[in-house]
Formats: sequence, C-alpha cells, structure tokens
Amino acid sequence: MTPLSTQARDAALAGLDGWAFDEARNALYRRLRFPSCTEAVGFMAGIAVAADAADHHPEWSNVHDRVDIWLTTHDADGVSERDVALAGTINAVLAGRSDL
Repeated sequence: MTPLSTQARDAALAGLDGWAFDEARNALYRRLRFPSCTEAVGFMAGIAVAADAADHHPEWSNVHDRVDIWLTTHDADGVSERDVALAGTINAVLAGRSDL
C-alpha cells in the first residue's frame, strides 16, 4: 500500500465536498454536526458497517451532536485510495440529508 502523492491527494479532495487535509494527522478530515446525539451515533453505526465491509476503519470522535472523522491508511503512512473511497462512501450516505 502506498500513499497518494500530494497532487493526487489534492485532486481527490477537490471532488470530496466537506473534506480537508489535516497535515498534523496526515489524514483527510471532516467535521459533522447532527440534529441530536442519537443521530450522530446512528450515523457512526451505519458508517461502521460500511467501513467493516471495506476492511478500512476511520479514526473518529463523537461529542454529543458532533462527529469528527480522520481517514488515513497506517500501512501506507498517509492518505491512500482507500481513504478517498471511504470519504466518498460517507459523502454518499450524507447526500440525502438536508439537516446538516
């Protein structure tokens, strides 16, 4: 597994609404706010199922209605195609929501 080049990472980010690069963690990053804690945790549970199926798991934090997500591939020591794919999956799950 190899990390994306800076140019490939930046090109991928251009197509991932809401995501940024967190240089300190060498990861894709997104913060979400949900209408309630229950919805935030429910979102995380749904993404956990998709992440488990892809055998690629996010680093994340939940505080009440907020979910912070970092995607990085430790085996690649940086952002890989797996992170871009999972960010795309997360965005697809969020696409139908108008309350965020």
